[in-house]
Amino acid sequence: MTRLPILASAFLLSLLFALPASAQDPLALDFTGKESLDIGTSTSEIAITSDFSGADLTIFGALANTDQLLLAIGQYDVVVTLEGPSDWTTVRRKERLFGIWVNRSSMTFEQMPISYSLASTRPVEQISAARELTSRNIGIDHLALTPTGYISTAANLAEFRDAFRRLKQSQGLYQRDTNGVRFVSSSLFKATLRLPANIPDGVHMVHAYLFKSGEFIAEKELPLRVIKTGLEEAITEAAHEQPLLYGLFAVLTALITGWLASLVFRKD
Repeated sequence: MTRLPILASAFLLSLLFALPASAQDPLALDFTGKESLDIGTSTSEIAITSDFSGADLTIFGALANTDQLLLAIGQYDVVVTLEGPSDWTTVRRKERLFGIWVNRSSMTFEQMPISYSLASTRPVEQISAARELTSRNIGIDHLALTPTGYISTAANLAEFRDAFRRLKQSQGLYQRDTNGVRFVSSSLFKATLRLPANIPDGVHMVHAYLFKSGEFIAEKELPLRVIKTGLEEAITEAAHEQPLLYGLFAVLTALITGWLASLVFRKD
């Protein structure tokens, strides 16, 4: 952990010296090039152990070829997201039937990220138009929730979409911090994303978006691997690679546990 500040400082310095003269010296502006950004992360891999309770991911970035006047008055905005692996997701609605709550209807959405974290310089709705945000899947409320199958009414679709977002946020898998990106100098910025304890394993993607006066300018992305280690890794591999043996072992463990419990709590 003590190496992280040193690595972060080194990365920021490397970005600063890698910038063109126009970005380092406000008196020598060069507007021949289009604005761009570059990013780096505090780590490229997150290991999940038995005592994993979540972690913070820090993203460092630098802007190049910016208009210093527009930068000074806050016309540049940065949005950073972390998208987990995608999967088909089904949302079910329960209704009371003869005094029993049962699943009556459901809706499945195509390939949605299992987890999604966002940090931005300000609320994304204040950064750009809703159409632009939706076209680029930026923001929890602007993710493309595309359903499959028959849709009865638009109101029914909106209800299931709201339920999907509400469930993900209640589980801590969808998060947003509208002040999570801050500029540490005129051209360098830092963002922090919180990774929940139940973050899925697999390859996640870090995206950084640059906007100027509401207009999308540039985008960068980096992969982040989340892997299970130790006992969690062994259990996961057994469940996927040897499902029959894993199932038999689980049943046998349950039987032995139940038998031992009956011995301990039985009455003489």
